[in-house]
Amino acid sequence: MTNLLSRYLAFAALITTSLAAQSTLVPHLEKRGEATQLIVDGKPWLILGGEMANTASSDLAYMDTVWPQMTRLNLNTVIVGMGWAWVEPEEGKFDFSLVDGLLEGARKNHEHVIFIWFGSWKNSISSFAPGWVKRDSTRFPRVRIYGGLPVEILSPFSKETLAADTRAYTKFMDHLAHVDGDQHTVLMIQLQNEIGVLGDSRDRSEAANAAFAQPVPSALMDYLTKNHERLSPPLRQLWESAGARASGGWNEVFGKNPLADELFMAWHYGRFLETMASSGKQAHPIPVFTNTWIVQPDDRGPGDYPSGGAKPVSLDVWKAAAPSIDLNCPDIYLPNFPDHVAAFHRWNNPIFVPESRGDAAGVANAFYAIGQHASLGYSPFGIDDTARLLTLRPEVGTPGPRNLEDTPLARGYAVLRNLTPLILEHQTNGSIGSAWLTSESPRHEIIVGDYHLICELRHTRATPAPDENAGSGYALAIAIGPDEYIVAGSNAQITFLSRVNDTTITSIAEASRGTFQGTEWHAERQMSGDDIMLDYHLATAASNRQSASGISFPPNGPTIQRVKLYQYQ
Repeated sequence: MTNLLSRYLAFAALITTSLAAQSTLVPHLEKRGEATQLIVDGKPWLILGGEMANTASSDLAYMDTVWPQMTRLNLNTVIVGMGWAWVEPEEGKFDFSLVDGLLEGARKNHEHVIFIWFGSWKNSISSFAPGWVKRDSTRFPRVRIYGGLPVEILSPFSKETLAADTRAYTKFMDHLAHVDGDQHTVLMIQLQNEIGVLGDSRDRSEAANAAFAQPVPSALMDYLTKNHERLSPPLRQLWESAGARASGGWNEVFGKNPLADELFMAWHYGRFLETMASSGKQAHPIPVFTNTWIVQPDDRGPGDYPSGGAKPVSLDVWKAAAPSIDLNCPDIYLPNFPDHVAAFHRWNNPIFVPESRGDAAGVANAFYAIGQHASLGYSPFGIDDTARLLTLRPEVGTPGPRNLEDTPLARGYAVLRNLTPLILEHQTNGSIGSAWLTSESPRHEIIVGDYHLICELRHTRATPAPDENAGSGYALAIAIGPDEYIVAGSNAQITFLSRVNDTTITSIAEASRGTFQGTEWHAERQMSGDDIMLDYHLATAASNRQSASGISFPPNGPTIQRVKLYQYQ
């Protein structure tokens, strides 16, 4: 008996070890130095992504024409939707043929996939729920707004809706575990899409009103108290303005205002998704994220935008409500991209941008998020509309692209692909930074390595100030040695100022334009003379501890330069 027990325990230990080893191979997030990175097959992965139109993935014949275009655009990851109605058209009867077809197409074209689970909500509305759910509003009740009016939004207070959506999602994740558990084509899951209540600040159904009458959950109050000094500024201000109470009702803790309603909805949407995410991870433990419809300039308050999504004011509420959600991400189409990235990139929320622009300004967004905020990657929306990509406004001074390889997105992703090993390495130690430049914000200073990098929109000696119509510019800099940098950019120029010695002037010792071939730098052109001489007002430059020399990137980029610096006095 003792021998049999020993053999059983040894076998159990072997199974446990095997499962543990398998879990480390599954795509997952890992804190590496100063960055949280997506790890795929044991190595960090930078998402150079694109999101399909919502229903594109329901048409496999159409997708057969799309996959090769994604390769031409230099994508390595494609975000595709998967509707609840598509996998469970009849209750309890599941069909994953679309899933299998999409994985087959992705693998044939050497692409990875992020699935969006369009379950109970897409842009707040419940359009992707199966017909058998939509038709039964008694079993699956709707949100009710002022006056008791029902809207086409499934209520998150329905246990039946939660059970049905969770069951279908978990079946989907279990299927992925069986068909992709070894190949790791699927990297992450976006759970639902831009959720929240439209038309009112909160659900006013009977079940919701009963929940609103209860005290703020102790788990949320404990989180707020424990993390008081680290809360997002808008939430902390709201809580403190109401007295920073340690308990009470929603209006007592957060004030009698629509934002209290929004936080109430955030908690309950978060709890709903926590149940789904935790159940799905038991079947297949890959990372899960949400995306958020951010507040627009003309929005008057919660309800004009989906009330309850993970926005800056409610991000901490989501963190407390849904710990199984790895990332809460923004959809950013507004012009002040850096502000929104900064608002979402927080101590407990690494950043990924799953939906944004795909034009030249979008490429600037990608370089900025990846270089300045250690983003897991970037993904513009509507990537399958390649005709639109060919008509998007090109960079200043260049003709419109004639083919996909010439689009700003394809060129930008080509450079990011070339630099990916360096980017991922230097994200971990903070020796990377980037600048995002526009005519409204033409100058930005970043610190990378031992130098201040003064980044500006590109201008010439004949035009000493950036053209107000110059469009966007960007630069991503990596310190690869004490006085050596790899810099990629477009429509930008950079000068250097030492942080170590404030008595010296820094200038360019050597510069070359080129690319990496594997790990080796391949110089295509040596840069000197007019290439690096930005200004001949030497006295002015010297008074600012500058040499008037720097590196410059034309507006038809991006391109890559390697620069070595020296100092004199």
